[in-house]
Amino acid sequence: MKTRIGILGYGNLGRGVECAVRQNEDMELAAVFTRRDPGKVAILTDTAGVYPVEALADWRQRIDVLVLCGGSATDLPEQTPEYARMFNVIDSFDTHANIPEHFARVDAAAREGGHVAIISVGWDPGMFSLNRLYADAVLPEGADYTFWGKGVSQGHSDALRRIAGVRDARQYTIPVERALEEVRTGRNPKLSAREKHTRECFVVLEEGADAARIEEEIKTMPNYFAEYDTTVHVISEEELLQEHSGIPHGGFVLRSGTTGWQKEHRHLIEYRLKLDSNPEFTASVLTAYARAAHRLYREGARGGRTVLDIAPAYLSPKSKEELMASLL
Repeated sequence: MKTRIGILGYGNLGRGVECAVRQNEDMELAAVFTRRDPGKVAILTDTAGVYPVEALADWRQRIDVLVLCGGSATDLPEQTPEYARMFNVIDSFDTHANIPEHFARVDAAAREGGHVAIISVGWDPGMFSLNRLYADAVLPEGADYTFWGKGVSQGHSDALRRIAGVRDARQYTIPVERALEEVRTGRNPKLSAREKHTRECFVVLEEGADAARIEEEIKTMPNYFAEYDTTVHVISEEELLQEHSGIPHGGFVLRSGTTGWQKEHRHLIEYRLKLDSNPEFTASVLTAYARAAHRLYREGARGGRTVLDIAPAYLSPKSKEELMASLL
């Protein structure tokens, strides 16, 4: 019996989930739900339809897991608790500081509705979180380091577009190579945000916009650019579309630690992601955890979970015997 997937939101992430479902033989897309006019949303799956958000309540018995593909700023804080009362749900909430509060609300709603809800699924938080946990457990004497990029930061790009006079923009987060290499030596350096990453901005201006004023506003924007060495390039719209239309990303998680009675032996754990498409990779992680949510629900589990709570075997379509034979 296949896991029936519903998708709420059909932007880059929603399309990525649709593609990921197609690659998993134990899953099928049941429906896509949108706040737009369903008649104007064309999906790729011939056997599924597009419906308004208001129709979701009518699908409770026809969807095993609802994958929420909205944004963390305004969508998921409201949507995840609301729909966890109706469905097993997965979200990619990524505002790190607010995860405990978000989890508490979602956990209460999922228990009230009798469902499983897995939050903050993706690569960071998500796959990077798991690797930080494993490395910290294995090397308790040590230090963690996370580097993001080189890749497009969608949140920082949005911040650029909010500046008056900016028509469109892309922002790349870039690890500082010398900082990365210093971590790899095992010396456990103390690094500031500026020492770990740089930011590079490609900006298309509105006609007549003051380029000098916009560059200064970018470089002094708190919480986004002021804490980093930032380069601003003013380019044409054609160049932006031709050279910067993709959404690549990735990064590194490292832990440098020691073992031995006198801590005489050094070790380095390094995990890397290099992604052509940030949303498509995130969607693939969401889809694997949708499988886990359905399995947990069938076993009688209820309430909220994070990626840290899910046993790895629950993510795979393979049996326990197949996993032992092929991966152990």
